[in-house]
Amino acid sequence: MVKEEREMGRLAVEDEGGVARRLWVKFNNESVFALYSPFVICLASGSLDSDSFLSCISQDVYFLKAFTQAYELAEEYADDDEDKAAIRKLRKRVLKRLETHDTLVRELGFELPKESTSDSATDKYTDFLLATASGKVEGEKFSGKIATPFEKTKLAAYTLGAIAPCMRLFGFINKEIQALVDPTESNHIYKKWIDNLSGSQKYQAAISRIEELVDKLSISLTGEELEVVEKLYHQAMKLEVKFISDRPVALRTIVPFSRAYDPAEHTLTIFSDFDMTCTVIDSSALLAEIAIRTAQKADLNECGTPPAWMSSTDLRTTWCDLSSQYVKEYEQCIESIMPIEAGEEFNYIGLCKALEQLSDFEKRVNLRVIQSGVLKGLNIEDIKWAGEHLSLQDGCRKFFQEIVKQENIRTDLHVLSYCWCGDLIRSAFLSGDQDLLNVHSNELVHEGSITTGEIIKKVESPMEKLEAFNDILKTCSYGGKHLTVYVGGSVGDLLCLLKADVGIVIGLSDSLRRLGAQFGIDFIPLFSGLVRKQLEFDKTDVSNWNGMSGILYTVSSWAEIHAFILGL
Repeated sequence: MVKEEREMGRLAVEDEGGVARRLWVKFNNESVFALYSPFVICLASGSLDSDSFLSCISQDVYFLKAFTQAYELAEEYADDDEDKAAIRKLRKRVLKRLETHDTLVRELGFELPKESTSDSATDKYTDFLLATASGKVEGEKFSGKIATPFEKTKLAAYTLGAIAPCMRLFGFINKEIQALVDPTESNHIYKKWIDNLSGSQKYQAAISRIEELVDKLSISLTGEELEVVEKLYHQAMKLEVKFISDRPVALRTIVPFSRAYDPAEHTLTIFSDFDMTCTVIDSSALLAEIAIRTAQKADLNECGTPPAWMSSTDLRTTWCDLSSQYVKEYEQCIESIMPIEAGEEFNYIGLCKALEQLSDFEKRVNLRVIQSGVLKGLNIEDIKWAGEHLSLQDGCRKFFQEIVKQENIRTDLHVLSYCWCGDLIRSAFLSGDQDLLNVHSNELVHEGSITTGEIIKKVESPMEKLEAFNDILKTCSYGGKHLTVYVGGSVGDLLCLLKADVGIVIGLSDSLRRLGAQFGIDFIPLFSGLVRKQLEFDKTDVSNWNGMSGILYTVSSWAEIHAFILGL
C-alpha cells in the first residue's frame, strides 16, 4: 500500500530562484561526483598528502588567469554601467587572488613547486571558458566584430554563465567540508586554506554577485538563447567536476567503494528496495490505476472486453477505502511499537520484536487486498507495459545500467520488495533482453494473461525481507567475501539496512527516523560518514565496513549512491 512520505537528505538544494540558481538546482546531482571524489574525501578528513594538495592548487593560477581574461571581455560586452562595475569588481578580486596566491600558500605552511604546467583537465575548462568569452559558442554565430548592444549583452551572459558553476561548485564543496571540521580543530592541516578561500564570506558574496549578474543579463534573452546559457553552464559544471575527480591522491581511499577492495577476493552485492526507493510512486497505486482503467474499458465494453465483476466506480471506491485504512492502521501500528523512551544503545533484539508486530500487520493487509478482489482481471501485458514506462527516481536506472557494465568488479544485484507483482519490477529494469537485477517479491497469480486476484506471497514483511537477504548470501555461487550494500527508505527495510555492511537510507521517512532513533540507531549523512571512514581506512588494510553497527547512512539522491560506489 502507499508508504509514508520521505524527507529530503542533507544535500538537498534550496528553492530554485533565478536563472543561475535554477541551473544549479538542475545540475546539482553532478556536483556530488566531485564531493565524493578521492581528493575531496581525503581533503575533508585532513589525510590528503601534501604533494597531491600542492599539485591541485598549483592549477589555481591557470584558472585565475582565465577568469581574469573572461571577466575583462564580459565587462567590455556589458551595456549597463552598473553591470560593468560589478564585473570589474569580480575581476579585481581575481587579480588580488593572483597576486597573493603564492604568499597565502606559504603562510599556510606549504611551498608550491617552482615550476608547474597546466594539466589536461585544467586546459579543457580554461580553453572552453576563453572560447566562450571570445564568441565561439555552439549554436551561435557571431559574425566578425560583436557590435550590437544586444549581441554584447548576450555574450556577457554566456561568459558569466560559464564561470558561475565553477564558483558555486567550489563554494558548495567547501561548505560541506566546513560543516564537518570543528572550528577549534588545530590538527587539520588544510583548515586554514578551506576557511580563507572558497569557504569565506567574501567568496560566498562573490558567488551571489555573479549569479545575480547572470540573472540580470539573461532577462532579455529568448528561449533558445536561455537554452544556450544552460548548455554552457552544464558543460562548465561537467568540466569542473571532471577536474576535481581527476585529482590524483597517494593514499588508498574509501571511494569509489567498488574499487576500494580487491575484486578477486570480494563480491559487491547490492540490494535495493523498490517502492519509493527506486520509484517515484508506490507500485500499489500504479496497480490500482491499471485495475481502474481496465474496469472502465469493461464498463464501456471496448474492444469486446468482457464485463468486469466490479464497476470502475465501485473499484475506485474500494481502492480508496483500502488505502485510507492502510495509512490509518499503519500509523497506529508504528505508534504501538514505538518504545516510550529512546534507547541510548543500539537495541537490535528489541527492534526485531517490534517489527514482528509490523510483519503481522502487513500480512493482514495483503489478505484484505486479496479478499477484496481489486487485483482481479488485470492483464499481465498491461502491467509489463506500465513497468517499462514507470518513472524511477532520478539517477536510479542509470546507476544500475552503469554498474552492470563494469568489467573490473564482480557484482551481484538484487531487489527485495513487498510489491505484489514481480513482473512490474522486472519490466521497470529491463534493458534490451537482459534483466539488470534479480527480483525477490510477491507475484500475482494469473490464468493465461489475466490475473485471478490472488497473490503468491514471498516477501510480505520486514522479517521475510531479512530472511531473503540472508538466503541470497548463503546460496550465492561467488566465492570470497561479500561486501553488501542495502538501499532502502522505509521501516520495512530496517533489518536489512542494519545487516548490510553499508546501509544507505534514501529520502529518510519520518517513521523510519523516529523508530530508528528510539532503538538507538544513528543516521549519519553519507558524506560525513565517508570522511570518518577514510581516517580509519588509512590505518588498516582490511575492510572497515561492518553490519550490525547501528549506523545507517543517509542520502538525498541516487547520484550520491552512484558517486560513492562507482565514482565518475
